[in-house]
Amino acid sequence: MEELTFAGAVIVAGGLGKRMGRPKQMLPLAGLPVLVRAVQAFQQVRSVRQIVVVTSPENREILKKHFTDLTYALPGATRLLSVMNGVQALDPKVQAVAVHDGARPLVDPAAAARCLARGFAAGAAVLAVPVKDTVKQVRGGAVERTLERSSLWAAQTPQCYRAEILRRALDKFGHLQDATDESQLVERLGVSVQIEPSDYKNLKITTPEDLIMAEAFLQRGLRQRTGFGFDLHRLEPGRKFIIGGVEIPHSKGFLGHSDGDVVLHAACDALLGAMCLGEIGLLFPPSDPAIKGIDSRKIAARVLELVRKHGGQLVHLDITLVTQEPKISPHYPAVRASLAQIFEMDEKEVSFKSKSHEHVGEIGRGEAAMCHAVATVLIGEEK
Repeated sequence: MEELTFAGAVIVAGGLGKRMGRPKQMLPLAGLPVLVRAVQAFQQVRSVRQIVVVTSPENREILKKHFTDLTYALPGATRLLSVMNGVQALDPKVQAVAVHDGARPLVDPAAAARCLARGFAAGAAVLAVPVKDTVKQVRGGAVERTLERSSLWAAQTPQCYRAEILRRALDKFGHLQDATDESQLVERLGVSVQIEPSDYKNLKITTPEDLIMAEAFLQRGLRQRTGFGFDLHRLEPGRKFIIGGVEIPHSKGFLGHSDGDVVLHAACDALLGAMCLGEIGLLFPPSDPAIKGIDSRKIAARVLELVRKHGGQLVHLDITLVTQEPKISPHYPAVRASLAQIFEMDEKEVSFKSKSHEHVGEIGRGEAAMCHAVATVLIGEEK
């Protein structure tokens, strides 16, 4: 039997989110967009060597912050047209295709792998779960008949096919835009679609309640970690006073090998501490002349990339700057907004404040400033 070594996944995420008020596939779920979690699941399927995401250019820019190896296709006017666009973007060497809804972020990679293997062997397979509720067929507001529940399954995604079978079905029946999934087109070819049992947490985000349930499922598999960061720099005339990526007018600025942004340095060390990944001096040693004067936003970008690579998700920052001058409170909104942008998180999850040093010591004399930061991350349970 031919071995499946080159599978592709087409993740459809072209919806406008009319029910949720904005695209549901981009809603935040435990610190990451729903669509990002769906893509991450297929990155864990060994046979999947190409992932095509069918989505808007705006969503594509968000995904590029998380992934560097995706293929993109534009959505069509209907789901079926979006699937067709995604399949056309696949490498011709793809042997089997998994078509998945971008609004299903909690698909089990092992179940997706089983479905792909079965679809490749049998021609077509879909993940599904037995229907739990009694289903009534209704006409005119009244029950016409009760369906036999024991034979009913609710289809999920991915739906997986031998590549040539899916392409043939789309070519022959792709004009039938009333089809709610591509397996209906494959059935019209006379191909038997196999059922691969799934689980109920592979839900589709359609209503606000779905998002709450998905968050609850996800939290069960995550641990919360906290990291503490600290930094201190001297202040000298002629230097820029930059905190959290925001330059504030002042007669003095931070002395350091970089731009001296104590806020970003403390925040980065807090993040690395939460992940047990050391501190920024190891990533960007002061002895390296190549990074002299480096913008600390580049340091933050590297740290965030490293945290994500190790499975961490930053969900909260609490930062306290200690300085006698200048007055920082008028700049709170700008610094919070900057931090949220730099660390790619919701501004409501960023706390920034400042305290004076009551004219005590070097800080109290305006000769230095220091910063404390606490970062909270979520990280997957160890296997």
